[in-house]
Amino acid sequence: MKRKWHILVLAALMAIATACSGGTGSGGAGGSSASESPSGGSSGGEQVELRIMWWGDQKRADITNEALKVFQQKHPNIKVVGEFAPSTGYFDKLNTQLASGTAPDVFFLGGNVVDYALKGVLLDLGPYVGKELDLSDMDQSMIDYGTLNGKLVHISAGANARGIVVNQTMFEKAGIPVPQDGWNWADYARISKEISDKLGKGYYGTYNFAVDGLDIALKQNGKQLYDMAKGTLGFEEADALKWFRYWDETSKAGGVVPAELQVSNPPGDTSKSLIVTGKVAMGLIPSNQLAAHQNLTQDKLILVQVPRGEKGTGVVFESSQGLSGYAKTKHPKEVATLINFFINDPDAAKILGNDRGVPVTSKNRKLLESEASEVDKIVYDYTSRVSEAAKKEPFAVSYNPPGFSEYSKLAETTLYEIGFGRKSVEDAVKDFYNGTVKIFNNNQNGNS
Repeated sequence: MKRKWHILVLAALMAIATACSGGTGSGGAGGSSASESPSGGSSGGEQVELRIMWWGDQKRADITNEALKVFQQKHPNIKVVGEFAPSTGYFDKLNTQLASGTAPDVFFLGGNVVDYALKGVLLDLGPYVGKELDLSDMDQSMIDYGTLNGKLVHISAGANARGIVVNQTMFEKAGIPVPQDGWNWADYARISKEISDKLGKGYYGTYNFAVDGLDIALKQNGKQLYDMAKGTLGFEEADALKWFRYWDETSKAGGVVPAELQVSNPPGDTSKSLIVTGKVAMGLIPSNQLAAHQNLTQDKLILVQVPRGEKGTGVVFESSQGLSGYAKTKHPKEVATLINFFINDPDAAKILGNDRGVPVTSKNRKLLESEASEVDKIVYDYTSRVSEAAKKEPFAVSYNPPGFSEYSKLAETTLYEIGFGRKSVEDAVKDFYNGTVKIFNNNQNGNS
């Protein structure tokens, strides 16, 4: 049994993924030489080559490469070579390249941008704002998000709002009203059990998102995972214990996917998600993942705000991922020009759509909204509701703490130590908190 548990936990750790994982291989887009000097390009029409890297599946690779071809048509003296990797291996690949000094000129980062800013490997884009890089139509919160230690080192390529994906068809089959914005965590636990009871064996109310939802739960109670302004962790052991106890109690009541089943059908892998197979009614996702879920099921899926805590939902309109330049690039102006294309060009917006989140500029949001599909309309409506709610109940944007990769593995291990009954909630959380403090202290200065 002990060997089986270790195998299952290892599988769970391998399944940890950021948004839109899947797909392998590499893709590229060629360019042509021309003497014409493009706007923001190098003077005299000098031919330069940029490398750009991102994570994701084959669909994301295809549309990104299509957009890069358009960029090269508009900037013929800049050749762009694109490459990508699945989310599970992307950062290992990037870190190896950074260590060897062979990193791409432009690469995508997520909430772990803090780690890279602390290492000093990101290009300061500030000198190019108002020239090669136009941020005049970008949400100020997104600009603030990418400004770390007084330097603009990250430009959001899409915005998200996390929420509860609800399989409306399952609720209809169970004869239970679909949840609405404004519910609380007691409601969530009760409804999860009710769904499981009504639909019977093999059906569950919710995935266990004790790990992915921890920072939300903390903010709902006036705390946070990482207080970047103070450079400290923003919570205590008791805060984490309260949250993990909630999930343990809800699981024991029968409303949550069992640990063994969640390992084999991880919520981060859309192709294996039990929500799309009609076995799980609810889960926590970024809004840009709704389409990927809906494309795999005939069931009707919607988005509802996360249950409220003491101080509100704890959710804001935030960066899903974005672009950073390599500090050692030989072509910083062209890097800024390429990043500018991703956020401002209407042709790029039409090609890329909402794959990385809704556009960060208002003009491109309006452009896409006017041509939106039914599922995209749900996303636009949801993100608008979150945006309005955040005006009344503002919350700080979340940053992942330094050493986030190590932290994620520790948190996931904690989840399954509890789920498989290897440790009590109290012992597991004590080890989790002490381990988190150790990881943070080892990484907060950019040390590996």
